[in-house]
Amino acid sequence: MSDAITFRRMTEADLDAVLKIEYAAFSHPWTRGIFLDALKSYEVWLMFEGAQQVGHGVIQVIIDEAHLLNITVKPESQGRGLGYRLLDHLMKRAFELDARECFLELRDSNRPAYRLYEQYGFNEIGRRRDYYPSADGREDAVVMACTLLE
Repeated sequence: MSDAITFRRMTEADLDAVLKIEYAAFSHPWTRGIFLDALKSYEVWLMFEGAQQVGHGVIQVIIDEAHLLNITVKPESQGRGLGYRLLDHLMKRAFELDARECFLELRDSNRPAYRLYEQYGFNEIGRRRDYYPSADGREDAVVMACTLLE
């Protein structure tokens, strides 16, 4: 990583660029409508490497709990620690908003994300059977939680 990593809040004007990354990264991506709704109610952040947008993330904070709803790094930028940087930014932002614990769900098959969350301090606390659509029908969600520290 030679260029500086920066973050800024997403606006509606960023939607096409965000969707391009989202659709490249996931078999079941968020839609334009979901992102528009997220912009109204949640914290939606973009991550840049230099001038290039390389990721985005969405958190919801309710009282002292945060929920990580989406975290995405451009496929060609994965494997270089950018996901950790984005996750750290989102968790620090959640803490600033008075969250003291964060929850998330991820596909059981998404082992790279599982390892990232585990490395950050998340622990598996449960499973939701047949939660996600998949190419073979349905897939379990792994539920994880992490205490947020300053």
